[in-house]
Amino acid sequence: MSLFRKIFGTSNEASDEESQSEYNTPKPSDLPIDDLFTYYFKKNGGKFIYCENITEVKEQFENILEENDWFESEVLCNEPKLFHLLEENKLQYTNIANPKFFFASCENLIADEGSVLFSSNQIKHKKPNELPDNIVILATTSQILETKSDGLRVIKKKYDKDYPTNITTIKYFEKVQDEDFLTYGSCAKNLYLLLLEDL
Repeated sequence: MSLFRKIFGTSNEASDEESQSEYNTPKPSDLPIDDLFTYYFKKNGGKFIYCENITEVKEQFENILEENDWFESEVLCNEPKLFHLLEENKLQYTNIANPKFFFASCENLIADEGSVLFSSNQIKHKKPNELPDNIVILATTSQILETKSDGLRVIKKKYDKDYPTNITTIKYFEKVQDEDFLTYGSCAKNLYLLLLEDL
């Protein structure tokens, strides 16, 4: 064996190692539904924070505020059940003119594409491109579903008669490098997900 092969190895050895690591890495389709969501959500550029209880949610929410210097700023939030977290951190959510971020829950988390499903209950009449660039979502592990169809079925069952409007997903959480027809018209958002364990 030549000196170069001893030092650098052969290209065959490198490709063998690559194929071994590819073989050992599970394919996304083989992952459990929660891992599948995490895989695609991170791939889309989302920031994922797992929380075991509400105390951790509060701590992580404060960490996000500190990281972005959002204390005592204006926030767009349409859900009274979330107002206590804003009040605890002296965030203004009424009579706002220039919100730093959007704070909301969601309808569901869609595993097969790593997206967040919203309705008029969270975003009112706004389109995704009309929301602030920064978004913080509070969701639970029981909201993770496999497909958008599953999400729509759950919405239909959950609301029965008072069916929400403006149902949409946000999927891209960073600017897409190579835009194609699938990403045309999508708007990238800087999105943090606080995922609370409830199963």
